[in-house]
Amino acid sequence: MSGLRVLVPIKRVLDYTLKPRINAAQTAVENSALKHSMNPFDELSIEEAVRLRERKVPIDEITVFTAGPPKSQDMLRTAMALGADKGIHVRIEKGPELEPLGVAKLLKKVVEEQKSDLVILGKQSIDDDAGQTGQMLAGLLGWPQATQASKVEITDKTVTVIKEVDGGVETVKANLPMIITTDLRLNEPRYASLPNIMKAKKKPLEKKTLEDYGLDVEPRLKTIKVTEPPPRKGGVKVDDVDGMIGKLKELGAL
Repeated sequence: MSGLRVLVPIKRVLDYTLKPRINAAQTAVENSALKHSMNPFDELSIEEAVRLRERKVPIDEITVFTAGPPKSQDMLRTAMALGADKGIHVRIEKGPELEPLGVAKLLKKVVEEQKSDLVILGKQSIDDDAGQTGQMLAGLLGWPQATQASKVEITDKTVTVIKEVDGGVETVKANLPMIITTDLRLNEPRYASLPNIMKAKKKPLEKKTLEDYGLDVEPRLKTIKVTEPPPRKGGVKVDDVDGMIGKLKELGAL
């Protein structure tokens, strides 16, 4: 099998340790002047691409890609410190965030440009939780897809993916080229060492714009209002099982 060209899309999101707050206009989550980091599911994707190479799967190149504001390139440098070979940054200064369909269209162009055989991306981003980009990309490319992977094996041109489903696990097989989306049980991402962080600064990073790809990525959706969920009511204590059953009946749960 000739060496694979792997594409790993990543996204800069509000750090998962922070509690999101709604902005004053109730149109989005407030994210200005707050800590951002790489989407956790994308960390799994980079780790898996690097592990495939470490397991002696022939890989010629691991490319990481992101579209976003200038600070997004920090995520690319982090990914390269973790083992990716090069990065591509489509710089977006202003305007609404790309919707999943727009991202999928952009990734299709990048896949064709980079001649990628395998795309590994997070099953969702933790900011909008859409969980659509991988599936849309597979549809646009006409490639097979395996979502929510918890184990990936590649032999020759065949990819075997195991994923957890209700009541057990499901195993699927497909031939390359292919789209894989990653789930939390797939692996444990490594930390970037200081020497690798320094080496990443010398790895190639291409800077592009949406105009370079000539795409229509105008939003199809309009956010009407964003609100926080209602506060949870406090629980009550009961003295015994009969009391619990009575309370459940009172609440209409039985």
